[in-house]
Amino acid sequence: MLCGKRCVVNFIATCYNKSYRQHQFERSASMKNLSIPVGISDFEEIRRKGYYYVDKSMLIAKLLKDEGTKVTLITRPRRFGKTLGMSMLANFLEVRKDSRDIFEGLEIAGERELCEKWRNQCPTLFLSLKRVDGLDFQNAYGMLCSVLAELCVEHQYLLGSDRVETYDKRLFTRVMDNAATPTEIKNCLLALTRAMWAYYGKQVVLLIDEYDVPVAKSNSHGYYLEMLDVMKGLLQVLKDNQALDFAVITGCLKIAKESIFTGTNNLVSDSIMDSRFNEYFGFIQSDVDRILKDAEAENYAETMKNWYDGYHFGDFDVYCPWDVMNYLRDIQEQPGKKPASYWKNTSDNAIIRSFIDYAGNSITNKLETLLAGGYIIQKIDENLTYDYLHSSEDNLWSILYLTGYLTSVRETELSAPLAEGMTALVIPNVEIKEIFETTVSRWFDESAKEWDRKELFHAVWNGDTEGLTREMNKLLRRTISYHDYKEDFYHAFLAGIFTGAGYMVDSNKEHGEGRSDVVVYDPVNGRVAVFEAKYSKKLESLDLDCDMVLKQIDHKMYSEEYEGQYDQIYCYGISFFKKRCLVKMMRNFISR
Repeated sequence: MLCGKRCVVNFIATCYNKSYRQHQFERSASMKNLSIPVGISDFEEIRRKGYYYVDKSMLIAKLLKDEGTKVTLITRPRRFGKTLGMSMLANFLEVRKDSRDIFEGLEIAGERELCEKWRNQCPTLFLSLKRVDGLDFQNAYGMLCSVLAELCVEHQYLLGSDRVETYDKRLFTRVMDNAATPTEIKNCLLALTRAMWAYYGKQVVLLIDEYDVPVAKSNSHGYYLEMLDVMKGLLQVLKDNQALDFAVITGCLKIAKESIFTGTNNLVSDSIMDSRFNEYFGFIQSDVDRILKDAEAENYAETMKNWYDGYHFGDFDVYCPWDVMNYLRDIQEQPGKKPASYWKNTSDNAIIRSFIDYAGNSITNKLETLLAGGYIIQKIDENLTYDYLHSSEDNLWSILYLTGYLTSVRETELSAPLAEGMTALVIPNVEIKEIFETTVSRWFDESAKEWDRKELFHAVWNGDTEGLTREMNKLLRRTISYHDYKEDFYHAFLAGIFTGAGYMVDSNKEHGEGRSDVVVYDPVNGRVAVFEAKYSKKLESLDLDCDMVLKQIDHKMYSEEYEGQYDQIYCYGISFFKKRCLVKMMRNFISR
């Protein structure tokens, strides 16, 4: 594991302070209110209603000029514009539409030859699986059947054609009536493409958005194998299908072929590690510059970059578009509003928590390196199966990278070349760092409540400094620090040990001539413990610094106010160095 030159913490602190200077939040009198389409992924709706749109239409040209590719799988983290891109492609190709007006003024309109050949010329089947979810297989399967029924209703014109086989008509009817057998559900897409081919006399374009949602949800809820079987059957439409011209599929992860794409040998994938489509999913710097210019909000550029930029996808530096548009909308409504973690609100971020729960102490040092602004070196595997995500630590780091919680460091930013197959990983921006900190903090708080602290408490109330030192060191080794190792971290650590264990706790309480760090009360038993902590700059200083703390306790009379209230008063000095500590006690402050 290496610590990188990029010190994100210092970088974040500096940029954050600069960003919040008042003058940066003074709104220009001429700042424009753009109509921001937050949460709208229907391309036609965005264009017809005049919402602000960042032109990504050349994705169409990129895909259509890539002849010879039968199935293209595009994987990107959530909220990076996959669904909007697929909706745009569907509107461009769909033979039942006339979409010239909604593409007018966009870059793709300048590709005259391509537009003549492809625009509204293709029978197009567009399916989104993002709604397929359920706490058990029965409910999730029912949702899948409902989604397929809606698709059949959309194409029920096929039922009136003599060119469509009776068998396929019967299957559509049964799917629409929610009477289809599991086999018919698995064959639904294959039958639809076959019927559309017969009806139009043209091969079909198949677009499947969020293909991996059903499998991901099933793995979370315990019915993975059942849903995997259904999805394997459904995706047989990709294998040796004469009715299929080409297919484009999107998702968060590239599920291993042997898991879900069995027999699909004509699949070409594009992930964040590639460079073919990365400028079309997410906002590149020129996009954000243009957005801020159009909104006359250039003074927010630094804040926008610190919070929502930092992703390295292939050759491109990328912003999360969901965050950019949400923040732009907010500052238009409330000038000067501080940035927020919009991305975390789209999910419970359970992947980080499950990661920490699984890996535990084995990843502590790596998490601390990341949260301190450094980078770690890991092997990334793009071909994963959901049932083996938690089978190894490497898989878990791969997931965090592929789903957008970490990003890669450019090799030019590294002090030494990487070994073959290895990737340097870093937290991309302030927003994601905040998500990690929140998750780690909650995990520690919950875990601390489960730790057996009886021996520690026994040591506290018996003046056993050796036992207290030993138990404190045990707990320190189990923590994940997301701050620099300074006194405020250790104050929180001390308070957290006693909070929720039946004790009253004061932090930085005023006493005599100063403030002690932590005071723990046990009024039922008539006793109180006063703790003063000091951070040592080196391990060898623990003993000397601990003595210094005890002198401070004596000089500032931290115990004086408790002498008439409590039978027992314990005053402890603690010196810390990273995950080591030494505890000493003022013996003359024990009263009975």
